[in-house]
Amino acid sequence: MSLNHIRPWRNIYRRKSRQIMVGNVPVGGNAPITVQTMTNTLTTDAAATIAQIQAAADVGADIVRVSVPDEDSAKAMKEICRESPVPIVADIHFHYKRGIEAAEAGAACLRINPGNIGDESRVREVIKAARDNNCSIRIGVNAGSLEKHLLDKYGEPCPDAMVESGLDHIKILQDNDFHEFKISCKASDVFMAAAAYQQLAEATDAPIHLGITEAGGLTSGTIKSAIGLGNLLWMGIGDTIRVSLSADPVEEIKVGYEILKSLGLRHRGVNIISCPSCARQGFDVIKTVEILEQRLEHIKTPMSLSIIGCVVNGPGEALMTDVGFTGGGAGSGMVYLAGKQSHKQSNEDMIEHIVEQVEAKAAQLESESLENPTQAAE
Repeated sequence: MSLNHIRPWRNIYRRKSRQIMVGNVPVGGNAPITVQTMTNTLTTDAAATIAQIQAAADVGADIVRVSVPDEDSAKAMKEICRESPVPIVADIHFHYKRGIEAAEAGAACLRINPGNIGDESRVREVIKAARDNNCSIRIGVNAGSLEKHLLDKYGEPCPDAMVESGLDHIKILQDNDFHEFKISCKASDVFMAAAAYQQLAEATDAPIHLGITEAGGLTSGTIKSAIGLGNLLWMGIGDTIRVSLSADPVEEIKVGYEILKSLGLRHRGVNIISCPSCARQGFDVIKTVEILEQRLEHIKTPMSLSIIGCVVNGPGEALMTDVGFTGGGAGSGMVYLAGKQSHKQSNEDMIEHIVEQVEAKAAQLESESLENPTQAAE
């Protein structure tokens, strides 16, 4: 059994929200917080788009969004939705017919702003298409594309303007008796996004899609997203997340899971606890961790591994992990299993040995979860 202990001081109490379905994936309520990304291929290149969706799904993507900017893209959506291993959200802007076409093509959800796809009759047509095709809707408010009347009213993008936009869009759907929707309120400014999401969480019980939009490159965007999303998730806000990076969509999924794992909200794969290393290290910690991260990518079972260079913190960290290795002296270190000292292992063969131990532990945990499905971690 994994060494995940419940402690009162680390509990996060999630905001209560309605649950909707995005295809076969529940979002909101008591469902696990889902992790999303968006393709950056040309949608008209169905093969490339499907390959990118598959790569994201392989590292844990629950849902993938695909832009549908024109008629040819809408035509490609039928094949994309049919071949995708996960539900597809069609990203729609301005042209209401693209939303109708995407729903008919098999999209599980439409990302729209009801206010920017035309008059009420056109909105009703999109809603009807969503309802007829069991398609949910995401209202996507963005600080960079607020309605002119709100910018005139508030003078600039701000949390109040974003939330008012979101609530106006919610009213459009509710007035048409459509309730299968979630909502996002994104900004590239962390403070603006956080304030908007806090207000929104108090104003509606709809599932909330979290994101810091246009967060930046892999390093800067990861940090900005971790701060913005991490604080909101810590407050219990958020039912599905997308980390927006100028990087491979696969990286967005990896970062999303790391944020959730750090807060104990979602667990997938091996959580490696490792030291930054110093002159006390008994082996090359940095290189070892780099190799192990690559070698253990195939492990999906939630578990923990500690890789610590010396005995100052190593034994203590190993007590709290499924598998651990602590550097010692004379070219060897100590292997810990389930928090207990097990045996010594030479540094020379350490990586292969650790991989074997992790794989064995993952198989054990997987077997236990099949025997006791209610105990399976998510």
